[in-house]
Amino acid sequence: MGRVLVITNDFPPRRGGIESFVFSLCAGIPADQVVVYTARMDGSEAIDSSVGYPVIRDRGRMLLPTLRVGRSVRAVARRHGCDRVVFGAAAPLGLLARGLRADGVRRIVGLTHGHEVWWAKVPVARWMLRRIGDDVDVLTYVSEFCRREISRALSVEAAATMVRLSPGVDTDRFRPGLDGSALRARLGITADQPVVLAASRLVARKGHDTLIKAWPSVLERRSDAVLLIVGDGPYRWRLRRLTAKFELARSVRFVPSVPWEDMPLVYAAADVFALPCRTRLWGLEPEAFGIVFLEAAASGLPVIVGDGGGAPETIVDCDMGYVVDPRDTVELANRVVSALAPRR
Repeated sequence: MGRVLVITNDFPPRRGGIESFVFSLCAGIPADQVVVYTARMDGSEAIDSSVGYPVIRDRGRMLLPTLRVGRSVRAVARRHGCDRVVFGAAAPLGLLARGLRADGVRRIVGLTHGHEVWWAKVPVARWMLRRIGDDVDVLTYVSEFCRREISRALSVEAAATMVRLSPGVDTDRFRPGLDGSALRARLGITADQPVVLAASRLVARKGHDTLIKAWPSVLERRSDAVLLIVGDGPYRWRLRRLTAKFELARSVRFVPSVPWEDMPLVYAAADVFALPCRTRLWGLEPEAFGIVFLEAAASGLPVIVGDGGGAPETIVDCDMGYVVDPRDTVELANRVVSALAPRR
């Protein structure tokens, strides 16, 4: 049996849910059976030298299904004896499937996430997604929400072969009982202060702004509470301005992106996890799933989820999970205060 070639834009050191998903997937394959083809990224040398399998970086910072990239991935597949291919995100790289198949690849899987939802809604992109579905053997989906939305663009045959592949969590790493006191001390948070954590990439759909708007109401009832926002992204400066507008600088702490291996201790420093994510742009930008909700629940935290996209599916089996209207600051504040009450 040959190797598996993973073709993806979503790979460390780039940070995000899809990157974590793809990286974990590769870690689950024996190192002598996987090869990764990905984009060029600054600071990638440490990652590439540590994983134990070949990581081949394209000269471009973004892989697109061009003739050049197509020739390159086929050459890599031949050179490393790869007879199976996984696209880290099916669209648009899945458009390379036909050429790989003609070159001898016998099985192709395309992973879908939230961004394929908008592909399914936009005319030209919808046609390309349909072709991808017909050219690969299997399309996966991370949530029932995503399956329902994406399958509308597919042929009947392709839709019937979709398989659920949601992210999982290493419960040996993410578990209750870890000591987060060092992080609390570094941030000037005392042991008895309640901490609400929102950890994710800072983009509009995650709902950090709603959480900040709800925070004054939380402080009226829990004046010593701290909102800890961990992550980075294009929405950071807007969130900082919003924090200043509501005069919350003393109770809202921003922490830049934390290395993935240190995240269990971040959860351990918190009492509640809240991320009121929402679907934006008339349904074109949903939250597909949300691995952070699983990590938080595995760490023993009550989890507050916005009713957007597939996010509510992450807490179906969680007895401390709550779904809120992601635009209702009153409901959100009440739920945060209620979730904090039993723990302090």
